[in-house]
Amino acid sequence: MRVVCVQLGVEGGAVEDNVAAAIEATREAAANGADLVVLPELFDVGYFAFESYARAAQGLAGDRLGRFAAVAGEEDVNVLAGTVVEDLAASAAAGVDVPADEGLANTAVLFDRSGDRRLVYRKRHLFGYGSEETTRMVPGEREPVTEIEGVRVGVTTCYDLRFPEQFRRMVEAGVDCVLVPSAWPYPRVEHWRTLGRARAIENLAYVAAVNGSGAFGGDALCGRTTVYDPWGTTLASAGEEPTTVTAEVDPDRVAAVREEFPALRDRR
Repeated sequence: MRVVCVQLGVEGGAVEDNVAAAIEATREAAANGADLVVLPELFDVGYFAFESYARAAQGLAGDRLGRFAAVAGEEDVNVLAGTVVEDLAASAAAGVDVPADEGLANTAVLFDRSGDRRLVYRKRHLFGYGSEETTRMVPGEREPVTEIEGVRVGVTTCYDLRFPEQFRRMVEAGVDCVLVPSAWPYPRVEHWRTLGRARAIENLAYVAAVNGSGAFGGDALCGRTTVYDPWGTTLASAGEEPTTVTAEVDPDRVAAVREEFPALRDRR
């Protein structure tokens, strides 16, 4: 499976411009042979644009996510719209199972080649260090895994990288590749590099850590989108500027590495 990670240049609060740029990048990646396009955390509004969250929020049946469903179908490509600000009340009104009847969630949605929703992940670990996410968002409760293109994929988001038990539960559900849409800021660049690689090594799985690019007042995202293989080897990586990162994900490679180095079987 060819995965294209879009390190999008995100403008705080500029929802329509951000969405248009994400759609353009998705179409371009599909034209270049992508099987799966992955977008970064809160690419629609910008992570640090806290005051814009409520204005930007829509339910899962809203027109914004509908545009990505349409692009997935039109371009014959899987798309992780990861993540957007979800209005939980609007989703509930549309019949979607939600963790709370009201509030906002930091939500990733995976659309398949037909434009159908295959996975919905709401960020479990909300970030409170110099952030308003914990006061403005409702945490998710589930860690779904699904299969696309013969690959078992799961999703975590940014701060989740610091909680290895979440990744291990997905491995127990059969995951081959974990997608990690993020808005990881400076100065914690070494944490970003180390944690993504560590999650790949300890779980013998692919990790595609997809970061944004751009500045928000005194905060700036560090970019450095990277895809790691099941040994923790870097397959492809970027600097801090907007770009795309492409890598091949092979479930047979995961099985072979786990057979060669059976650390998961040696747990006690």
